[in-house]
Amino acid sequence: MSVHPPPKRKEIYKYSAQWTLYSMNWSVRPDKRFRLAVGSFVEEYNNKVQIVQLDEDTSEFVVRSTFDHPYPTTKIMWIPDSKGIYPDLLATSGDYLRVWQQGNDGDTRMACLLNNNKNSDFCAPLTSFDWNEVEPNLIGTSSIDTTCTIWGLETGQMLGRVNVVSGHVKTQLIAHDKEVFDIAFSRAGGGRDMFASVGADGSVRMFDLRHLEHSTIIYEDPAHTPLLRLAWNKQDPNYLSTVAMDACEVIILDVRVPCTPVARLNNHRACVNGIAWAPHSSVHICTAGDDHQALIWDVQQMPRAIEDPILAYTAAEGEINQIQWGATQPDWIAICYNKCLEILRV
Repeated sequence: MSVHPPPKRKEIYKYSAQWTLYSMNWSVRPDKRFRLAVGSFVEEYNNKVQIVQLDEDTSEFVVRSTFDHPYPTTKIMWIPDSKGIYPDLLATSGDYLRVWQQGNDGDTRMACLLNNNKNSDFCAPLTSFDWNEVEPNLIGTSSIDTTCTIWGLETGQMLGRVNVVSGHVKTQLIAHDKEVFDIAFSRAGGGRDMFASVGADGSVRMFDLRHLEHSTIIYEDPAHTPLLRLAWNKQDPNYLSTVAMDACEVIILDVRVPCTPVARLNNHRACVNGIAWAPHSSVHICTAGDDHQALIWDVQQMPRAIEDPILAYTAAEGEINQIQWGATQPDWIAICYNKCLEILRV
């Protein structure tokens, strides 16, 4: 009798979509391992969002749901509900903020559409949003109209198979002098009230929902180059990272030492498109860019210079435009390039 060893887990799993992919996010529900949502990037009105899940027995991705979305999604995010107590919700930004509910039957229904511009046919596109991890009833959006809006979400009782989800504006503020490109809640001070934003004026600004009459400028790009991305360290709320438009480097800031970067990560050979801090470590960050590379860095030597990444992965076929570190599966990073989604074991 021969004993077969268990099949070795692969290090890379790949899913190929029918369209170029841009936005992507890991589900954090404990009962939905290896589930991700991806959004198409097609330069027309009709776009798609797809929910895919890795079948760990067959090592293949299975499409759980595909639904239409107006315009490409600028960001996709699952409700940060690692205990599985809220309804199974997914949010997308584009022309509006939309919240979608996953049914047990596998289909996806739009639960609500949140529009803050009630008196005009024109809506200023949303560039990004963030879902508060401590208070999943809070979502913050950033817009090209210079504002950030904080939404309150209510998830009501079940009606049939669907939860009633509604939302209202808690506050809207002019956050920057020009377009706002990204927003992210901080874990500081309980994780509910502090958030930061970056924009076309080249600044990183920090806000407190309890004192909105003033903000703190944490950093300003010397050349006023627009800042496109912003990511907080998941374990140490003193640190955040940002990346400027067309820049090959990622800047790490310490909010206790404003205006002076505490580190610069500059091994990319083309512009950086994504940054993701490790969910489980305060000293690891992943960056990805047009040079086809995803790099993982150990930054514990800060403020000493960080010379080289500790891990590098090259996506041979394309420029990486999106990177996400699995919040509940910290051994896995997901990237998108061209029409492909890959998850990589780190």
